[in-house]
Amino acid sequence: MEPRVTIEVNDGVADVRLNRPDKLNALDGEMFRAIADAGDEVAADRSVRAVVLSGVGRGFCAGLDIESFLGGGGGDFDLLGGRTDGRIANLAQQVAYTWTSLPVPVIAAVHGVALGGGIQIALGADIRFVAPDAKLSVLEVRWGLLPDMTGVQSLVRLVGLDRAKELAFTGRFIDGAEAVELGVATHVSEDPYRDAHVLAREIAGKNPQAIRGMKALFNDAGTRPLSESFREETRLMTGLIGSPNQLEAVSAFLEKRPPVFTDPE
Repeated sequence: MEPRVTIEVNDGVADVRLNRPDKLNALDGEMFRAIADAGDEVAADRSVRAVVLSGVGRGFCAGLDIESFLGGGGGDFDLLGGRTDGRIANLAQQVAYTWTSLPVPVIAAVHGVALGGGIQIALGADIRFVAPDAKLSVLEVRWGLLPDMTGVQSLVRLVGLDRAKELAFTGRFIDGAEAVELGVATHVSEDPYRDAHVLAREIAGKNPQAIRGMKALFNDAGTRPLSESFREETRLMTGLIGSPNQLEAVSAFLEKRPPVFTDPE
């Protein structure tokens, strides 16, 4: 059987692909576990400096596999209520939050559909390239449900409270252009996968410790008192100044050559 999620790492970029194309990468119990495990695997690989997250086939992710859930596969979903290994998220939340919590930048390449859980997984990334004709929706209200995969928190931070409510209350579809206009996506792209990899390679060529520090600071912005954020900013900056990778960045710039960084320990 083909793996539900594939991972290939080249030159510091992890290419992570949802791999259930016959079901538009829809989420059943096995898919939930495979995505969460993929996040753990990437997090443990210190050579990874950026991630591209995409879907194989005709779409990014069609959301919950309703047929599996209603057709006797509901037992798989018993796992969604539990929190294990000290995580703050349950399994359903983890498949989206794992990309937010990764210490390195994650770029989602969205084509076809990103519905319900699918859009919430994409929202867990740091940056999103979306095809012009992509169809995105916070679709849970169609089934009489609410978005329960960290999408509420992500949407509010990205688009503001009123727009987040409108998208979730209605479950309406938006295309790539409107996704960028609203703040759901970062860029419209005719080839999201290609453009995501171009950006990932650029990021992977920067000081990995500086990039990790920036992601941590941005993720914490607005979540704790300014005094704590300022202290953490100073702590991270103090650790960077004079470090081997920081000195290499300066030397490479002055010598007009590509930098050669060491991976964080």
